[in-house]
Amino acid sequence: MKNIQIIDGAANATFSLFQVTDDEFLALFPSGSEMQIVEDVFERLGQEEASRVIGPMWSRPILKRDVVGIHGTLFYDSDHRRDYFPASGREIDWPEESLNPAQRAHFSSMRE
Repeated sequence: MKNIQIIDGAANATFSLFQVTDDEFLALFPSGSEMQIVEDVFERLGQEEASRVIGPMWSRPILKRDVVGIHGTLFYDSDHRRDYFPASGREIDWPEESLNPAQRAHFSSMRE
């Protein structure tokens, strides 16, 4: 199982975590990506398939204190973030100006 954090526009800002199977994760986060905007998932998979993949996730919540690693982030209500997303959907590919010096050094070493 993989852990997915949900980032949405809710005022409560809890940013809950849910578990998905390895197959569900690969459908949600293709080509090594780890960040996706949910509208893009629905566009890529189609309404029926995206609902089939995402639906079971909601019945698998996990508490932050029990999580050993966050494998992906699924963004809801986040069209305003689209211009800031790296094309790869990978955290290590954020634009340099979005990173602090420690992140730049660490992410750079992870890309090589």
